[in-house]
Amino acid sequence: MKSVSQAHNVLYRATGGRFGSHLLGMPVLLLATTGRRSGKSRTTPLLYVRDGDAVVVVASNGGSDFFPAWWLNLRSNPQAEVEIGRARTRVIARKASPAERVRLWPEFTSGYPGYAKYATRTSREIPVVILEPR
Repeated sequence: MKSVSQAHNVLYRATGGRFGSHLLGMPVLLLATTGRRSGKSRTTPLLYVRDGDAVVVVASNGGSDFFPAWWLNLRSNPQAEVEIGRARTRVIARKASPAERVRLWPEFTSGYPGYAKYATRTSREIPVVILEPR
């Protein structure tokens, strides 16, 4: 999976998002976080929805019982960068409030029904993560 993500990042950046900007019927962004142990920049392609000026992603990890590394990185350091097409925006990440999650989760499951399946595969609540411009 790591190799697929790296290849996706290269293609996305080389084409300014013309290729790799949509997957599974939803738009894709590149999220750059700081590794919580390494301190190195880590970039992950993620499906997203817009919510006003913010973009929203989910830490599904394919329904695994473990949080994705990018979410653990953001919990350690919520400052990150989002790349949509050629535009880069510095953001601050936060977990959606329960009310925000109730409102936003259906946007993900309607855009990609696989998210609903992921939620049945794990005992953890899949975090909805709001990335607000800073």
